[in-house]
Amino acid sequence: MGLFNKLKGELIDVIEWLDSSSDTIAYRFERYGNEIKNGAQLTVRESQVAVFVNEGKIADVFPPGRYELTTQNMPILTTLNAWMHGFNSPFKAEVYFINTKRFTNQKWGTPNVFYVRDADFGRVSLRAFGAYTMKVIDPVKFIKEVLGTSGDFITEEIAGELRNLIVTQFIDAVGESGIPLLDMAQNYKDISEFCQKKLGEEFKEYGLEITKFLVSSISLPEKLQEKLDEGTGMNMLGDMNKYSQMKAADAMEGAANNPGAGGGMEGMMGMAMMQQMMNQNQMMQNQKQQNTQQSATPPPPVVQYFVSVNGQQQGPFNTEILKQMIAQGKLTKETYVWKQGMSGWSAAGEVPEVAGLFGATPPPPPPM
Repeated sequence: MGLFNKLKGELIDVIEWLDSSSDTIAYRFERYGNEIKNGAQLTVRESQVAVFVNEGKIADVFPPGRYELTTQNMPILTTLNAWMHGFNSPFKAEVYFINTKRFTNQKWGTPNVFYVRDADFGRVSLRAFGAYTMKVIDPVKFIKEVLGTSGDFITEEIAGELRNLIVTQFIDAVGESGIPLLDMAQNYKDISEFCQKKLGEEFKEYGLEITKFLVSSISLPEKLQEKLDEGTGMNMLGDMNKYSQMKAADAMEGAANNPGAGGGMEGMMGMAMMQQMMNQNQMMQNQKQQNTQQSATPPPPVVQYFVSVNGQQQGPFNTEILKQMIAQGKLTKETYVWKQGMSGWSAAGEVPEVAGLFGATPPPPPPM
């Protein structure tokens, strides 16, 4: 560094920061040897705070305003340097400008799926995304806990750790809420407010405040969403029997075009579900006709079970389909099942109605 630059650094008399970025949280004012002239002018703009650090110790903090630096307005720095009768020569100190504005539209999301238990669908995997707004409310704590000896500090440098905090608290909040999956979308506001409250104390440990927290989407697994969309389409078509016949025809055509997939578990279940839907719809049509006759008696209710296959929910199936699955070795006494009225999933061998099916099912035929 040349002599002119050295003298210029020692005689500097204006300390200020003009921020042209949108993501800088902290900025260290740079000059030669950290030397500041006695009587230098300090300008702190709105949404800024200036913090003086002397030999690693935080000294005076200046809110927005214009100051002439003397021993009168730097009491802590004066004490640290033992200036009993003022000073006339340049002094050394680091100056950090902390941006106290709100940093908006900070993104968060679950990097992987997480699982919740739902009364309607059992164990379901979800993903969620959203945004949040934060600001520095305690510049001293922020410097101690986050900034350290860094110079410029931007939001991205702490975004990863804050996202981890958010995801952890969000998953806990969803689990504690007990809101059914089908009602999640209409409760985004309540979930957001609950998460913001839970995150408040953790953000304060960094000298930050989370001023707004938003959940923009909670997405269901693709296969489950397809089933829900099919149910919506079925309701829109109105004629349940025609809809089931159409889906059964589609399934049979798909199986014919792909013989390898038709013999697997997924193909068997798909065909069974279509057949079951047709049977149920036919029963509904028959019941409507019987209701017009005073002497007719309603058919007994059909008991249906859901089955857990490789961690995925399948069904519902009636007892006849369960027998087929047992005969093919797809359903064992250790397989978990659930039906309406059960408090949770149980092994098939522990459910009396299902356990009785194992004895009534013949073993597989001998090999050729």
